[in-house]
Formats: sequence, C-alpha cells, structure tokens
Amino acid sequence: MFSSTQDTQDSLVSVGYITDEVTATVVFLAARLNKPILLEGPPGSGKTELAYSVAKATGSEVERLQCFEGINEEKAIGRFDEPLQRLCVELRGKSGEIPWEALKEELHGGKFFSAGPLLRALQYSKRCVLLIDELDKVDQAFEALLLELLSVWQLSIPKLGVVKAQSIPFVVLTSNEERRIGDPLRRRSFYLRIDHPTPEREARILQLRTPSASAEFHRGMAGLAKALRGWSLEKPPSISEMLDLAQALQVLGEERITPEMRDILLPLLAKTEADRRKLLLRDGFASLIYDARQYSSEMKK
Repeated sequence: MFSSTQDTQDSLVSVGYITDEVTATVVFLAARLNKPILLEGPPGSGKTELAYSVAKATGSEVERLQCFEGINEEKAIGRFDEPLQRLCVELRGKSGEIPWEALKEELHGGKFFSAGPLLRALQYSKRCVLLIDELDKVDQAFEALLLELLSVWQLSIPKLGVVKAQSIPFVVLTSNEERRIGDPLRRRSFYLRIDHPTPEREARILQLRTPSASAEFHRGMAGLAKALRGWSLEKPPSISEMLDLAQALQVLGEERITPEMRDILLPLLAKTEADRRKLLLRDGFASLIYDARQYSSEMKK
C-alpha cells in the first residue's frame, strides 16, 4: 500500500489528512505486517477519517462495520437468504423429482448467502480497508467473533463453511472509550491514541480544506476549536464540525468571529440545549472569543 513511512505521511497529506511521523510509521508497518490498528480517543478526533484517508490515498474500497449495542453475527458477517432458498426449492419441486443432497449443498452455498461487511472484506481481489467503527459499543462476546478474522484472516460460518481471505484487508478498529476493549484484540493490534489536534495541526488541516482563506483565518479557527474544547461542553466540536464552521464563514464573507455573531453561529457551535444555554450566558460568548484570540496569538506564524 505504501513504500515507506515518508510515502505514507506524504500520501495521507495529499488527501487532506495531516498526521505525525509516529502515526505514519504505525500505518506503514500495519500495512506491511498485516496488523490491525486500534485507534482510541474522543469522538470527532479523526479516528474514522484516518481509515477513509488510507483508502483514498491508496485507491482502495472501504468496508465499514458500524458497531452498535446488540449487533449480531448476521449484521457483521451475513446470513442465508431464506426467501430465495424457499423459492429455489419450490421451483425445483415443480420441475420434477428433487435431488435433495445436491440441493441441500447448493442451498448452503455462497450464492444464497448475503454477505455482511466482514465477509465482503475478505472477498476483494484487491486489498480493501475494513473499518470496524466504535467497537466500544459492543460486548466482549462480539469482540470474540473478530478474533478468527484478525488472527488467520478467515471466517468459519455455520453451514457455509470456512471462507479464507482472497486479499488481507487493512483493518482499522476505533473506540471512543465508552468501554475497555478486551486484551485478546489488543494483543493482535497495533495501538494509537488519537486526540484532538494541536491548534497548529488543526490550522494546517483547515488550510488544506479552505485554501482560499488567509493564514490569520486558519489560526483563528484553530484557536476557537481549542477554546470550545476547553469549555467542558457536552458536545465539543469535532474536526469536521470546525471545517463546516470555516466553510460557513467563507460563504457569509466573514474573516473572523466577533461576539456580535453569537446568535447566528450558535446552531453551528452548540449541538445540545445545555451547550446552547452555556454559550448564551452573559458575556459567555464574548469570553469564548477572547480565549480563542489568545490561543490564536500564541500559535507560531
């Protein structure tokens, strides 16, 4: 996928993902050694975006398994299409005597199985990126389901049999740390902690995504991001939300945020009622803007 650590870092930058040497090295090694990467950190810090950026940089497809409480094997691996199986039996019955053993083997074959993202990831002729997102939302029983896949790159599926990988996917596991991921998965993975970016790095990200804006504008947005994340909001802004705000300001023809813009920008900054009320407190928004300007002025120009 990548020829070196530097190639990894350059390739990710070329698609708009700014990262450091450590992360680039881990991504490079994971690709070379067929190791999953476990990314842990707060929501909105760029964990999922790393997986999509690797895919974009390498021209790969993404198979995404979005985890949620109560997810089961059928959602992750797939299931037999029972209506299609019944239809096949009915049609064969109308054509005369049914060879049951041959039909049974056919009904339990791949053409009657609707593959989920884990199985599809093994069926690509060219390596794909398998994103298992928000793994902390599932229990340890579901984690155990992944061990065979991440150890020997195959899935044992009742009735269907063992399906081996045609190509080994590049696997990214993400966690928002709602629950501790078990040790068996940790042992099989490389580990990266992904926090919100520094203001300097966030300014570079903003510069890549909004190149027509000034350097002062990018520093101002990065300073505002740091100020917002330091305000103990229920929903601190993600990197993508700060990009949305930057693009909205460009549409409005504004180069900087002032306290007078509070009511217009609240829907973009506060995503819960508690956060909206906090920013509506007397002098609250003005204080936030003051903090943002202080952070911006401290950044290296």
